[in-house]
Amino acid sequence: DDIRTRNLAAIIKLGIKMLNFNLIAAISENFGIGVKGELPWRLRSELKYFSSTTRRRLDRKKQNVVIMGRKTYFAIPEDKRPLSDRLNVVLSTTFKTTDLPENVLLYPNLETAMEHLEQSDLSQQIETVWLIGGGGVYKEAIVSPRCNRIYLTKILRQYECDTFFPEIPADFQEVELDQEIPRGIQEEGGVQYEYKILERRNEKKNK
Repeated sequence: DDIRTRNLAAIIKLGIKMLNFNLIAAISENFGIGVKGELPWRLRSELKYFSSTTRRRLDRKKQNVVIMGRKTYFAIPEDKRPLSDRLNVVLSTTFKTTDLPENVLLYPNLETAMEHLEQSDLSQQIETVWLIGGGGVYKEAIVSPRCNRIYLTKILRQYECDTFFPEIPADFQEVELDQEIPRGIQEEGGVQYEYKILERRNEKKNK
């Protein structure tokens, strides 16, 4: 953590654009996010929300980034990966670049990925960085000073899961939803869920 803090301080001193990121996840009442490598629920409208949110850009000349762990990448249906219209980044210490398509970037950990993105020519082309899972990536990301917002879909029931979202730090507070996000309780196939946004509200948040 001390090394990470020093690296961030050095980046700020050099005047390099500091890249923050958002988390996006659908979680059950018991904080479950997956079981046996799959989503525990089938909500077509929620998947469309994930796709539209992680694609949305104000500047059409820029692109968004989606960062994920190895298991999350391969949980995406083969005909849907890499996720289109977004720069895909996979975190893994066991993969080689030859294991992935040429247009997918590979890094050993989250901070290395973020430092490369902000220090390379890519930094001027990036609008928003999204972390999309899985559990280990969320756990590391949620305590990072780079973590700006958490976009949660709260599934209003419990599911049997083997992968879970981490405890949300107390310095995250609920804020007003973006204009494009549906308000109130949604329902599909008898499953109720609600969209929420949490934002970090203290000195850890990079401005």
